[in-house]
Amino acid sequence: MFLDNRQVAMDSVLEALADSIDYFQDNIERLRPTLRDALKPHYTERLKQMRKLQELARAHLKMLPRDADVERDDFLWLWSRLKSFVGNDSQVLINELLEQERVLMQALSTLFTHPLPDPIEPVVEECMQGCRKLIRELYSLQKRKTHR
Repeated sequence: MFLDNRQVAMDSVLEALADSIDYFQDNIERLRPTLRDALKPHYTERLKQMRKLQELARAHLKMLPRDADVERDDFLWLWSRLKSFVGNDSQVLINELLEQERVLMQALSTLFTHPLPDPIEPVVEECMQGCRKLIRELYSLQKRKTHR
C-alpha cells in the first residue's frame, strides 16, 4: 500500500515522536537525577500525545502502526556513547535531545502543510507546543550546566 503525501507527513511525525521517546528511555540512566526529574514529565506527556495521534491516524488517515527502526536506534545510542568519552556526558545527551526536537519540529511543520482532519489538528498543535516547551527546558538545562 502506497501512502499519500499527508500520510507520509504523519508517518514522519509519528516516527520522530517514537524516536525521541525511545532515545530518552534508552539513555535515562545516563542522566543525572536533576536532569531526569526535569525531563521526565515532558516525555510522559509526549508518550500520551503519540498514542493519541496513532489512534487518530489509524481512524482518520487509514494508517497502520509500524515497527521502530531498531538498527537506527542502536546506532544513535552507540554514537552518543562514543561522543560522551570525549565530552561531558550530560551535555552530549542534551545536545542529542535537542537534535531530536529539531527533527520533530521539522516533521510537525511539514505535516501542517497538509489539510488535517478536525480531530487530528489540535493533537498535532499540542505536540508542537510540547516540543517548544521541551526545547526551552533543554536550553535552560544546557545553560545551567555550562555556567557551573
